[in-house]
Amino acid sequence: MEYIVRRAVAGDAESARCLVRDLVETDINSELFRQYYEANLSSERNIYLVVTHGDDVVGFLSCHGQILLHHMGMVYEIQEMVVHSSHRSKGIGRMLLDALDSELAQTPYELIEVTSSTRRTATHRFYTANGFGQTHHKFTKYNKRKGV
Repeated sequence: MEYIVRRAVAGDAESARCLVRDLVETDINSELFRQYYEANLSSERNIYLVVTHGDDVVGFLSCHGQILLHHMGMVYEIQEMVVHSSHRSKGIGRMLLDALDSELAQTPYELIEVTSSTRRTATHRFYTANGFGQTHHKFTKYNKRKGV
């Protein structure tokens, strides 16, 4: 069975909630999560992706775009990226980042940012290995295709 990356839809809310709950290691109110998820999903500046394995959602990425004055342009920030523990180390995180790059291929932007807890050192190595550099206390990846 193969892994498939696709745009998230409203019906993925509960699967996304469970993955995000595991990421933050605390329970998340289902109804409130669904409301926020659907509101964010409807924004044209946000990109929500899931990875499926058969009928199961095993990976989730949310990325929000905004125009930042100090960057004088669009900046995308990965808000959440998580892979179910039983599917880690299979290239799913890389698949999500590649899919995000594809989604943004025709979009002019300055950079992609991601913040990660200081205790998640393996996550820091993952982002560094995938083209992000540590600036301030964030990891950033500048768009090599700026101006597309």
